[in-house]
Order: sequence, then C-alpha cells, then structure tokens
Amino acid sequence: MNHLRDWVFHRVHKSNLVYNTCWEDPRCDRELMAIDADSEIVMITSAGCNALDYLLDAPKAVHCIDMNPRQNALLELKRAFFSHSGPQTLFQVFGRGSHEAFPDLYHRQLRSALPAYAQEYWDEHLNYFSPKGLRKSFYHFGSSGTFAWLAGNYLKGRRKLFRQIDQMFHAATLEEQKEIYLQVEERVLNNMVEWMVNRHLTMCLVGVPRSQQELFVKKYERGALGFIQECLRKVFTELPLQDNYFYRLYMYGTYTETCAPNYLLPEHFEPLRDRIDRVQTNTTTISQFLKDNPGAYTHYVLLDHQDWLAANDRPALEEEWRLILENSRPGTKILLRSAAHEVDFFPDFVQKAVVFEQDLTAKTHQLDRVGTYASVYLAEVQ
Repeated sequence: MNHLRDWVFHRVHKSNLVYNTCWEDPRCDRELMAIDADSEIVMITSAGCNALDYLLDAPKAVHCIDMNPRQNALLELKRAFFSHSGPQTLFQVFGRGSHEAFPDLYHRQLRSALPAYAQEYWDEHLNYFSPKGLRKSFYHFGSSGTFAWLAGNYLKGRRKLFRQIDQMFHAATLEEQKEIYLQVEERVLNNMVEWMVNRHLTMCLVGVPRSQQELFVKKYERGALGFIQECLRKVFTELPLQDNYFYRLYMYGTYTETCAPNYLLPEHFEPLRDRIDRVQTNTTTISQFLKDNPGAYTHYVLLDHQDWLAANDRPALEEEWRLILENSRPGTKILLRSAAHEVDFFPDFVQKAVVFEQDLTAKTHQLDRVGTYASVYLAEVQ
C-alpha cells in the first residue's frame, strides 16, 4: 500500500504544476536571513513568489532550484513580466488571476523572453489565465489550485457559512475576527472534511508526501485535520487577516491591491525590474546544483523537502548536507521547515558544524501568517 501511495504522489508531482503560489511567509524569512548586497541564495523555487520577495533586499544572486520544470516555468513567466510588461498588467495576470487577452499578451510580449522548456509548457496552458469557464482564476489550476477550487466551491455552496467567513476576513478588530472563527470552526472542519482531508490523494494535491502524512496520524486524533485545525486556530485567532494574502487567495481565488505578495505591489515593480536578472532557475536537485556550481553561498532555503529525504533516502539527505557545508562560508544561514514539531534527522556532522538560532526563530514562527509548518530551523555555519 505504501508503494502505491508513493507512486500516486510522484505521479502528481511529475505530471503537474503543484504550487501556483508560495506557502511560506517571506516576511519571516527575510527577518531571519538578513539578506544584503553580499548574499548569494540557493533556494527551492516553489512558485517563485518568495524568490522575488528576497530580491527586494538586493542580494547578489538568487539561484532557484526545483526538480519540477513546471515550477521553474512559472517563475520564468513572472520574470518575463518585469522585462516586457508593466505593473498593471502583472497585477491583472497574477493578482487577479486572469486576463481577457492573455494569449495575445503572451505571444506578443512574453513568449520570446522564456527558455524553450517554459515556452513549451505555457504554449499548452494559456487557458489557466482565462476568465471564462468553470475555473476563472490561475489560482484554481495546478494540483494545489484544484484543491483550493474544490474547497472554495464547497464553502460557497453553504451560503450562510460563507457569509460568516467573509465577515471574518473583513473584521475590523482581531477580537471580532477571533469571535467569528470560533463560531464557524466546527462547521468548517466537520466530519466530511475530516474524511476528505485524510485521503492520500487530497494530501498529494497540496504537496504533502506520505512521510509527512504519517507525522499527522501519529500525533493527532483527527489525523491531518487535527494538524490543520491547530494551524488555522492559531492563524485566525492570533494574527489579523488584513494582510494575510495567503488565506485570502485560497478563499477568493484572487489578491487585492492592498493584500498581495510584495512582487505584485506597484511600488516594488521598478526595483525588481532592475534586479530581475539576478534570479536564475535550475531544473535539478540541490545536490546536483552544488556539484555543478560549487561556490561559497551565504543562504540556503530548503523549505520542507528534507522531511521526505529523511523518511525515504537518508544517503541523499547526508549527501545534500555535506555539499551544503562544503559550499558555505562562516556565517552561512540555512533555513528549513518541517511538519514535525521536533526534527531528529540532522546528521551528527551537521550538528557539529552549525549552531541553531532559537530566539528569533521562535518569535517569527509565532508571527507566521501561514502557520502550516510545525517547526522552523535556522542553522548558521561556524
């Protein structure tokens, strides 16, 4: 059964754009990493939003790495907007999630700026940005977008509940927001939702492999839903939603002009345009990138992929850490997240080579607007 579940996960990831937006809070990342003009960052691409956010701190280079070429194709498309478009068009496409004349815009202004593999992908997926059809937003496509679309339709079909959730997003105070959430939580996270969320295919759609699913099952009586309930209660009762563009996007399928990732805000367009060539994409693994491009990098952003390596390929985990340490300098920062409340997979040679920052990490973790990781680690090379 486990082999079948792993096969399903790999099929979803090998055949689809999985992440149409980043699901890590770059505001926390930037406070933790202290990026400056000397910084050379190696990071996992995901949807590319956070790479562009880091670029606002004017690093020397941002090397984006992903085994899924569709994720890199998405970042390449975003890069093309900064070189061949303007802030209003960028926001219409990636802020609103659709553009009436996207095929014409793509062929006339953007396609020639893309590498061949990205051209091949977007030539076949221009419909993602069409305002027509059942799915009227780019953010309702891809595997995680499909999940968001299904969840949104489920909530909209329960009109009274949807109105209350909408009121929560427009609450004037945190106390009002908290009061509404506690009223709706039980109806949102009901038994049917529990059954659906705990299905392996559902977790695959949002990029959660079997190894991480097993962490939920072991810790929470309601499995994955128990973990989600803990995350949502913290985010919706302790942090104001006015600037929480993560959950707003999944609720409505669109950002607003005042609640959106930094790369979509008009005041950041020109600085990003000036620095956009500092972002490069690489379709490979972290380890292979470091073998092919040795250097003394200052930052690594590993997201949560080491959870999977720890459960499925310990030799690859150790190789990745050895290559990271060999390609670091004193003071290099390594940021990673985990679905586990406490990580126990760091090799001994890693623990001897780095110091884990705790105070600032704990502070930013409490202010994380996403809240879907159980722990975050910031290691500094000695």
